[in-house]
Amino acid sequence: MSQPSAAPTVEHNAARNRYEIMVGGERAGLTAYRDRGDQRVFHHTEVDEAFAGQGLASRLVQEALTDVRESGKRIVPVCPYVAKFLNRHEEFADITDPVTPDVLHWLDTELG
Repeated sequence: MSQPSAAPTVEHNAARNRYEIMVGGERAGLTAYRDRGDQRVFHHTEVDEAFAGQGLASRLVQEALTDVRESGKRIVPVCPYVAKFLNRHEEFADITDPVTPDVLHWLDTELG
């Protein structure tokens, strides 16, 4: 397991539709999304195996969702990890929309 040489930081990579968590200058994980009007639809979260067990996924998603709130958008948790996180963090309930068949169809079309 890699040991962080610096505090993890979360960066919004809007050009690639994702938030990335960096440890010592190395990308340790990401949570990917697509924007649909005023909704940010999260569809995938991953942390590199070398960085597992350090709480990085939780920190990544926490900071990403905080950024969504600050941007005035709403959250749609298609990603199972984001959905699980939201079940434990009710402070985002007021900006969370349900995953609907319409959203899933739209996302499938977006991702090709």
